[in-house]
Amino acid sequence: MNEGLLEFLKKEREQEWRVELRSGVKNKERTQLERIHMPEQAPDLRNKNFSEVNLGLSEEQAVLEATRCIDCPKPTCITGCPVGINIPKFIKKIESGQFLDAASVLKETNALPAVCGRVCPQEVQCEQVCFYAQKLDKPPVAIGNLERFAADYERNSGTISVPKIAGRNGIKVASIGSGPAGLAFAGDMAKMGYDVTVFEALHEIGGVLKYGIPEFRLPNQIVDVEIENLEKMGVKFVKNFIVGKTASIEDLQEEGFTAFLVGSGAGLPNFMHIPGENYIGIYSSNEYLTRINLMNAADPDFDTPVISGKSVAVIGGGNTAMDSVRTAKRLGAERAMIIYRRSIEEMPARIEEIKHAKEEGVEFLNLHNPVEYFADENGVVKSMRVQKMELGEPDASGRRRPVPIEGSEYLIEVDTVVVSVGVSPNPLIPQSMKDLDVSAWGTINVNKENMQTSIPHLFAGGDIVRGGATVILAMGDGRKAAAAMDRYIKGKVREILSLIKEFKTIGEILDFAR
Repeated sequence: MNEGLLEFLKKEREQEWRVELRSGVKNKERTQLERIHMPEQAPDLRNKNFSEVNLGLSEEQAVLEATRCIDCPKPTCITGCPVGINIPKFIKKIESGQFLDAASVLKETNALPAVCGRVCPQEVQCEQVCFYAQKLDKPPVAIGNLERFAADYERNSGTISVPKIAGRNGIKVASIGSGPAGLAFAGDMAKMGYDVTVFEALHEIGGVLKYGIPEFRLPNQIVDVEIENLEKMGVKFVKNFIVGKTASIEDLQEEGFTAFLVGSGAGLPNFMHIPGENYIGIYSSNEYLTRINLMNAADPDFDTPVISGKSVAVIGGGNTAMDSVRTAKRLGAERAMIIYRRSIEEMPARIEEIKHAKEEGVEFLNLHNPVEYFADENGVVKSMRVQKMELGEPDASGRRRPVPIEGSEYLIEVDTVVVSVGVSPNPLIPQSMKDLDVSAWGTINVNKENMQTSIPHLFAGGDIVRGGATVILAMGDGRKAAAAMDRYIKGKVREILSLIKEFKTIGEILDFAR
């Protein structure tokens, strides 16, 4: 945390209303308060519906949880937030009952607070470096739950604030993709006065927020409200537009666009390349979730087909695997299984998602790996051969390497399999631009300080750079890219102004420009 930011936070903390709040409750009393548990639907009820699992804090619960925050002089929680939210300030606004002001504070640096309050892994970011976790060995302040409360309160109040916009400068910039990186970028660029357009290949805005995350974790209505707020800021959205096919970046430059963010994500699913993987009933998690989340396959009023049987195996241990297996349970699976080659302690999914899946009746077959699929006479998957694993020495990731146990293979009957073993970047933009520097894995190489690519007017962020990341990390990339693009464009403007000064008349300038 730099000195300038610390000085700013110090002045904010010394404001009279903050001082009064701190003096009203002693720190000893604050630290004795227990963390408020997020109310939830009962497991045997929620595993049969797509309504949101977490129900949100009440006003009383939110104020009590906010009271736990001791308003640290050096708030380490901010250092754990990829988008730099002023966490103590918004929490103290909640403690003082100024819920709408709390939402406004969030929006100063976060274009999607209601989304982040639901799906951001706070437990390994801001909450992990909270004073309670670092110094007291106690549960941290529930920063994520409070963020969700403030955003939801504002939405339900009917008084949704729109961030202040600087004077419009008329300079056109674009985001390629409407996922978390693109939306965060669009919000920041709009606030700085730019004319922002977001191009989306699909028929819905939101990217992975819409097609990849089920409604029981992130309702589409929540995403839509955040997008509507960006529209009120002047951001324009264009659907069913594939940059690189519908039009190239060069075409868009001719239409007046000055600079671009590539936030096209990592939508290319990985498979294991084992025998039988092409049988009917075996999906990638991308296709499975897109059919259900975005194309309403679970709704009888829609014609989107999906196979989701009574015995469903999901291969993988990340959040997308948890989303897939919990979705299968809601679609009527009698046996919904996670097959993962490492132990449960090494699963990359959020602890909360693993907990919820267990509560909902999901079966965990850890230290197992599929080696072959078998089909019936119609080519529909009917069983899988799995092999037991044990953990060996750590690999490059730092996790212990799973090692097959000889002679441990056995069959499991399945009628649906969802493969969730990672994704690769969308190759369309890299393939359409010869001068773009990409890695061996197909990700776009950027200067990590400013997210600028090998093509100066092109910036990139999110999964197309990281190869797979959280919503909040992608948003952090989008914000960093926006700040850097603003500097880049202003630098170009200064160069032009400097050049113009060399001419004596408008006529000379026009002659030079011909």
